[in-house]
Order: sequence, then C-alpha cells, then structure tokens
Amino acid sequence: MRVNELAKELGIPTQKLVNKIKRMKISVASAVSVLSDKDVLRIRKEIKPGAGIKPVKKPPVKQTAAAPKKKAEPKLKKAAKEIKKKPVPPQAVKKPPVEKKPKPVAAALPEVKAAAPQPQKPAVKAPAPKPVPVPAPKPVPKPEIKKEEPPEVYETAIVKSVELILPITVKDLSVKLQVKSSILIKKLIDMKVMAGLNQVLPEEVVRNVCAQLGVEIKQMPRKEEVILRPHKEDDLPGSLRSRPPVATLMGHVDHGKTSLLDVIRKSNVVDKEYGGITQHIGAYQVVVPGGKITFLDTPGHEAFTAMRKRGAHITDIVILVVAADDGVMPQTQEAIDHARAAGVPIIVAINKIDKPQANLDKVKKQLAALGLNPEDWGGKTIMVGVSAKTGEGVSSLLEMILLEAEMLELKANPARAARGVVIEAKMSKGSGPVVTLLIQNGALRKGDSVIAGRYYGKIRAMFDDHGRKIDAAAPSVPIEVLGLSGVPEAGDEFFVIEDEKKARELAALRGEEAGNKEPEASKKITLEELYSQIKEGKIKELKIILKADVQGSLEALLESFNKIESSEVQINILHAGIGAINSSDVILASASNALILGFHVKPDTQAVDIISKEGVEVRTYNVIYELIDELKLALEGLLEPRIKKVFLGKVQVKKVFSLSRSGTIAGCFVTKGKITRNSLVSLERNGQPVYEGKLSSLKRFKDDVREVQEGFECGLSLAGFNDYREGDVIEVYEEQKIARKLSD
Repeated sequence: MRVNELAKELGIPTQKLVNKIKRMKISVASAVSVLSDKDVLRIRKEIKPGAGIKPVKKPPVKQTAAAPKKKAEPKLKKAAKEIKKKPVPPQAVKKPPVEKKPKPVAAALPEVKAAAPQPQKPAVKAPAPKPVPVPAPKPVPKPEIKKEEPPEVYETAIVKSVELILPITVKDLSVKLQVKSSILIKKLIDMKVMAGLNQVLPEEVVRNVCAQLGVEIKQMPRKEEVILRPHKEDDLPGSLRSRPPVATLMGHVDHGKTSLLDVIRKSNVVDKEYGGITQHIGAYQVVVPGGKITFLDTPGHEAFTAMRKRGAHITDIVILVVAADDGVMPQTQEAIDHARAAGVPIIVAINKIDKPQANLDKVKKQLAALGLNPEDWGGKTIMVGVSAKTGEGVSSLLEMILLEAEMLELKANPARAARGVVIEAKMSKGSGPVVTLLIQNGALRKGDSVIAGRYYGKIRAMFDDHGRKIDAAAPSVPIEVLGLSGVPEAGDEFFVIEDEKKARELAALRGEEAGNKEPEASKKITLEELYSQIKEGKIKELKIILKADVQGSLEALLESFNKIESSEVQINILHAGIGAINSSDVILASASNALILGFHVKPDTQAVDIISKEGVEVRTYNVIYELIDELKLALEGLLEPRIKKVFLGKVQVKKVFSLSRSGTIAGCFVTKGKITRNSLVSLERNGQPVYEGKLSSLKRFKDDVREVQEGFECGLSLAGFNDYREGDVIEVYEEQKIARKLSD
C-alpha cells in the first residue's frame, strides 16, 4: 500500500503521516512510496483510524493553557485593589517621619531659596552675558565663509552622498551637488569634456566628476520600480490561499504529448495541428476528481527550444513524456535540463505502453542514467505508465500530479492585483491583439489596466481556454484577453496597474528604451561596408522578410535561423513580424530583392496584386521543419561549388612543327584515354608543371576534330603557349562542379 492511500484510510494529512512513519524508523522516500504489509500492520496498530485528527486538535489544548492566564488576570486585579487598600495604614506610618524630616528641610529650604535666588536673578537679568555669546559676529563670518566656499568646493563638495537619476544635465547636477555651475564646468573642462548648462552628461562622466569631488552617488529608484513597487511587496501569510498546480508537458517530438492531453481534456487538439506536431504553446485548465490542474502543452520539435525553456520557467511541475517504444531522445534530455534549471519537480509519463514494442525497463534504465531514478527502484522520481490511445494509467498520472502539488503547498493571494506571464500573443484581423496570459498571483478582472512588455491597455474582454466569456480569473488560470495596444513578446511579464495614466507612462518609457537600443544594434555594419564585402566576394547573403501568426512561432524560427552558421553565406532578416503578409512587406521585398517567408499566414488581397506586378517570390508554410529545410537549400545554393578534376587522358609530344599560318603545332600521340577539343590541359616537363589552360585547336591530319581516342596521332595547339618540346607530357581533364552543404 502507498503512503497516501494509508493516509486517506486513517484520515490523516499525507505529510503528517510521512513524518510519523519516519519517527517510527520506517524508511519512506516520499508520499507515494510503497509500504510492506508488515509495516502497514505496525502503523495501523500505533495509529488508529481517526487518531490523526487529534494532533490537529492540539491547538485547542493550547487555548485551555491560555485560559488559566485569563482567569489569573482578575486575581491580579483583586490583589491590586487590596494593595491599594493596604497603603492606607502606611500613610499614617509615613506621616511621623515626614513630620520630623520636613521640618528641618523646610527650615533650610526657605533659607537657601531666599539666599540663592537673589544672586541668580541679577546674573540672568544682566545684559552682559547676552552680548558675550556674540550672536552678531556669528552671522558675519557666515557670509565670509560663503565667499570662501567656491575654492573649497572645487576639491570637495558640501554633500557627501546624493541620489541622482542618470543621465543628468550640468545645471541639475550642480544643484544636487550644491556646487556652482561655473566650478562644475571648469572641472569638466579639466576632464576634457566640453559641456554647457543644458548639456546632458552620460553616467560615466557624472561618476568621474562626483568621485573627484568626493561625493558618493546613490541611484534613485527608476520610475518603473516605483510604479511596480506594490507587486514586489510580500503577501501576508493569512491572505494566501491554495491554487491549482501548473503542469507542463515536455518531451521529444511525436512521443504523444498532445494526444495524452487530449485524453485528459477529452478534446481533440491534435487534429488542429499541421504535420502532426504542436506549433504553439497551448494553455488549458482541466477539472479532475481531486481538483483543478492547469496544463501547458509545449512543442517537442528542436526548433522550439526557447518555447520549451520558457514553459519550464513558468510551471510548477514538469510532465516528461517518453515513448515506451522509442526511449530517451535528444529533446527528452533537453527538456530534463530545462526542468532542472527551473528547479521544478519532474513526473515521468511513459506513453504508448499499449504497443507490442514497448519496453518500460529499458526506458527506466535510460532515465536512471540521466539522474531520474524510478521510485520502484529506490529513487525519488515518480514514473507512471500511460497510454494515450486506450486511456490506461491516465487517472494514476493525475493523482500523482495532485499529490505532488499537495507536497509543494502551492499558494497565492487572490485578493491583490494580478500579475503573471504572457504565454502567447497574436494579431487577429477582427479583434486586434489577442494575448494569452497565465495568472501567477492575484485576480484579473474585466476593465483592469494592464501593462505587458511595452504595451498597455484596458481589458475589454476575457475568454477561458474553451472560448467562453468570463469577467474575472483567479491564480493559475490561463485566459485570452483583448484590449492591449500591441502584441507583446511571449514570456513578457504582465502587471495590473490601478492608475491607467501610470500604465501609459510606463509603456511609453519602455518604448523609448526599446527604440534607443535598436539603432545601436544597427551600427554594427553599415550598408556601404556590407556592399563592399559582397562585391569583394567576402559575404554572400540571403535577404528574408519573415511573417508568422504568433509570437512563439516567430521566436522559434529566429532561434532556428541563428543556429544556421556559415563563414561564406548569411541570413539577413530585413523584417520579422506577426500577422498577414501586407503590401508594405511586398514593397520592401521588391526594393531590396528579398524573399518573403510566411508561417501560418498568407498575403492579404492588396498584397496579392502587388506580388503579381512586382514579381516578388512569396512562400508560405504550415510545418516549421519544411521551412527550415528549404531555407538551408537556398543558402547552400549561394555557396561556391567544390571543383573536382576528372581525368580524361594523357598525350605525349613527339615532334614540333612551325607553320606560317597556324604558328607552332605540337605533333602528339594519345597514350591513354582520350582528348577532346574543349578539354582543360596541364603540360608537364621533366615532372614539373609548365602550363595549365585550354586547348585552342585539335586536328587530325588537316581536319579539325572534336576528339581523338587512345592509340591515335593528333596535332594540337594550346592557348597562349608556343614553347613545346619533344617528350612533354600533356594531361587532359575536365572540371565538375559539386554542390556543397552547409556542414561541409
């Protein structure tokens, strides 16, 4: 019997039972470990059914312990009242000593008071001490010090530390440092920096100036940090509530991840995918007997490395799907690495156990070699055999997911403003930007102001994973929203901001920062430099305009393009975006002689007319590896072919003739193979190459011929060469061009 099953029977929380069993010195690895019959009988004897409820009710015992303290309080009050009553007799006791002592003290006091006040009063009243402090001279030196400050400030500033928002103007910096602007400008001139009052100083210059003036710079919190500060605050323990786990299905292509999810959802996601592979991340929430689970279905193709990596970082549990007949594959190992990097637990679902070639032990052995030791082998990794075709083992898998979630104690605060991650984003023709969000904390409501990446907006509509309209969503719920001003990047964080004006300001700020970064990236190589390199033959490039339906696909394609490496050819992506191929894309392709590639998108009606007029080549794809394969072929076409020499024959010079009209002719004998009129030749003399070029003429007797076979005589002349000698050997060959691969 498993530990969790025994916990249900005894009515004890699983974790508490695990702890009790460990105290009984019974070896238990986790809540799903199997107990022997002997151990089960022993546990049942010591822990009777319902006995586990008693430790839960221990807190009331603490309350009874606290109760006597509350009862003790009135006794203290009574004691205090009695003490108050008791001081009455001591008052009579105190009176006699007070009567004896105060008399001499009272007699002495008036004498002191009478004598002391008289000399003190004139001392205080005397005007002499007032001028002694010299209040007037104090203000006098102050202006004098102010006059002397500038030369002192030149070396060290008045302030020792200052908070700045960098970069900053000279004028604002002088105010912050309390230094005259003229002195600051002189200091900058000494540093060979020419700047006026309104000149903006870069961070490096500001730090150097402040260091020379002995001022420590403290970076002020950025506007973004101030606006998002409420989301960085920790939740109070009492406000946290349990939330559904987020489980990500990962694994190699065609190992049955989406099919397995179909069985869980009782849906048919597979039919919607082209080529039998998942092209995007799908987010779904399912209700199972033990609770709710949110599933992320990530693609298994190697091109979606970035998408799988993002999926691992936003998940609580990774469901590693491995085919029982195929075993561990490259993307399986990659998924394990991503899950470990994210620090999330792994549950292995060994799929296709219904197939006759299935070998569970082989798969477990391969996984154990990668550090995932099965639980039934003494390890800690839960492994469940399932079949997406028959549904076998699916209920056990769901139970294990909920059990693992119970051990993780996943919690969130549904009472605060929502934050989470953008899973997917696309541009819809009728609805505008459609963004899929996963809420990680807080609750999202219709009408909330949201910022995601550099885009903001008010939530106009919300839909669940079945396409139904909803007004609010809790933590761990995936939803689609409308209302953002643009299409954010997959993996961007989103935040609900109460003030829409602040959200707009933050989006504008992020947009400016993104705009400032773009020109810097384009300065790596100028158009003139690129043109000159192409002209010299150093670089050959394939210009591409890439359009995709969603951000995740675009990201995956760009990641695949970056992996294509060659020193001779390169991909130049002129534009990459989301949405249908439009007229501006076609005009750009026509002007730059580029190729347009579309993934899950087609040209719109206006673009179709321009394509036919301009003759631009547009190719659209539904399966990612088809696009990548064709792109590789196009790049290989730009590579210089490999030249191979193919031997045709050998000719030996027997005699040299000088003719008035034809010039010098070599009389030869074909010793091997043949010689043709268009052949390439290499002339050797005493084993050393003397000439390499082409035949200019080939004759047999007086007639021009196309070829001469082995064993026959011929006369020939070489282009640009007349120095023939008897005994020279001429090797005849032709060149063949062999297409190269990128891997060559």
